[in-house]
Amino acid sequence: MHGPADGDRDDSGHVTSEVTGFVITGHGLPTIYVSGDNASLEAVADIADRSGPIDVAVLFAGAGRLPFRQDGRLMTLSSAGAAAAAEVLRAKAVIPAHADGWAHFTEGVEDIQRAFSDAGIANRLLLAPMGEWVVPTVRV
Repeated sequence: MHGPADGDRDDSGHVTSEVTGFVITGHGLPTIYVSGDNASLEAVADIADRSGPIDVAVLFAGAGRLPFRQDGRLMTLSSAGAAAAAEVLRAKAVIPAHADGWAHFTEGVEDIQRAFSDAGIANRLLLAPMGEWVVPTVRV
């Protein structure tokens, strides 16, 4: 299972720990961060510290919560958390992922748009509807 940085076990024995995310770089190419199912801004800040500014961030949002977790803890970033992560990463473009299509998401695309607008960074948001390609235009 995935989720918060502390990786505790709930009463049913489910583990919420290690998450695989990626920073992809290459000479003359944009730096891309794929968050994975991470709900920790602390982990995002660690990535920013190690990688520097991110050109394109693919952030798993949707405020995913699992029904067997009674404490309501997030498995993926909330909309406000995704906007905060975008700022911490100094991302030029942000593509939210994991925001629709499954029942455990408690926030959707409209919530993400509102959070980015409220944070004054709506211009960084690039929506990728399911099944459609998007191409971010960022200068390296």
